[in-house]
Amino acid sequence: MTVVSAEDVCTPNISSPERRKRLIGGVIGLVITAAILAAMLATGVDRWWRLALILPFWGSAIGYFQWRDKT
Repeated sequence: MTVVSAEDVCTPNISSPERRKRLIGGVIGLVITAAILAAMLATGVDRWWRLALILPFWGSAIGYFQWRDKT
């Protein structure tokens, strides 16, 4: 029985510059969203408004994971 690892199956489908763009986009998105969260916490904004930050956090995580997985 032949065992196939994930590295054998997954090959990068984007170039290095495109991967870099996804990483930079993810990091910038994370920094901006974290700054907004810090401002919301400092000003005492209701916690339900902070829930809206899940979308930008999610977007920055997608950029990071796409960079990491080379997709």
